[in-house]
Amino acid sequence: MYNIGDAVMYGAYGICKISSIEKRDFTGETKEYYVLKHIISDKNTFYVPTDNEDILKSVCSKAEVDALIAHMNAEGLIWIENDNSRKEEYSRIIRYGDKKEMIRLIKTLYLRRKELSADKKKLRSSDEQYLSIAENMLFEEFAYALDIDRSAVVDYIEEHIA
Repeated sequence: MYNIGDAVMYGAYGICKISSIEKRDFTGETKEYYVLKHIISDKNTFYVPTDNEDILKSVCSKAEVDALIAHMNAEGLIWIENDNSRKEEYSRIIRYGDKKEMIRLIKTLYLRRKELSADKKKLRSSDEQYLSIAENMLFEEFAYALDIDRSAVVDYIEEHIA
């Protein structure tokens, strides 16, 4: 169970703070909900049932970020030739938000983009979309954990990569 004030990752929406825990009736049944506010823009409010908290992830610490960065080079690639299978797998990775898998996805698509660029080709738009979503999710969390600006995350990674 999370507490008021906890920072959590809420899927592709990013990092939110739990502003309150309230009982609400959205579906004809009164349930308890976490009330989430995005850390950057409090314009959006999200209500997540407390009995469905598995869709929320704890935000990693600086030590966890440093450990993830230290092992980036050891992470394998996850390129899948079949477009539909690749979309399905990348969508699953985004949905579950596993940081190691997102690192693998980003690494795979960076290298694929570089390979295609050498032949004057580009990534498919769907691959670019998955890359953008994964970068946004991961870099926002890293910036929060490291207490740095999101624009400084790539530099931090390059400085600390093993």
